[in-house]
Amino acid sequence: MLETAIHHIVNTAKVPSFSTYEERLHDYIRSVFSDISAANEIEVEGNSLVFQLGDDPDQSTIAIAGHLDKINHYGIDYPDELPVEVSEEYIEGAMDDCAGLGMMLALAEQAENEAPNLLFFFSEMEESKGLKEHAELLRDNGDGYQHGMGARRIARRCLDLELLPEAVITLDTTPLFKGKPGVALYSKHWELNELDPSPALIEQTEKTVAQFITIDPKIKLDNNTNDFLEYGETFNQEAQQPVVSVALEPAIYPYHQKGERVFRGDISRCLNIMTAFLERYQS
Repeated sequence: MLETAIHHIVNTAKVPSFSTYEERLHDYIRSVFSDISAANEIEVEGNSLVFQLGDDPDQSTIAIAGHLDKINHYGIDYPDELPVEVSEEYIEGAMDDCAGLGMMLALAEQAENEAPNLLFFFSEMEESKGLKEHAELLRDNGDGYQHGMGARRIARRCLDLELLPEAVITLDTTPLFKGKPGVALYSKHWELNELDPSPALIEQTEKTVAQFITIDPKIKLDNNTNDFLEYGETFNQEAQQPVVSVALEPAIYPYHQKGERVFRGDISRCLNIMTAFLERYQS
């Protein structure tokens, strides 16, 4: 599965799907899911995409999330195809969040018709850097766009459809390891958003974290900002049951600039962790 993930990482990283231009990746994402017979696309507002694999009411539902948008490090004269390099050790290019997208697509392709049901959340506008620093490079100069809006729209759409996952696992990239390999798990979103967590949510989150640590005891437990905050807050403001939101992230370095690298070994490790988690998941 690693080579499949790298294939998708490379192909998505080449596309200049900068914030507010996420639709440039839509055809590629849809082409992957069109070859998965059980996949069903769920319409959602804006430039995000949602796909469903399995709807057995007797099975758990897990969502896997990543973001479509990239930071534009090139300005107005960006190349039609962004540079990507693959070596025996790393993948270099626009890895935030193509590392997550590639893993999501590989996991979707290898999913079987067994528990759990799966949702795949591909969000727009996760990045805030472009909106804050170079709004003139965004569509309509960024007017009407907000950082995190894609994840919030996805969560609200699922709430409207009463299609609630028991957990949302965001696959993004972490700068915490500063050039060294590693995998981090973020879980306490309520420390960084506006949610007052219920005891049930805290308990379920702790159980989920324990499952990940059982699979890979060397995961670094930490906290940082990304869409996992939005999913955690938006779902749990309205849902009658707790919706766990965590983020599993391979190391990235440098961060938020050209030439981002992720380690092949970290991608393999995340895929193994996710595969084991989905196989063992118990609601």
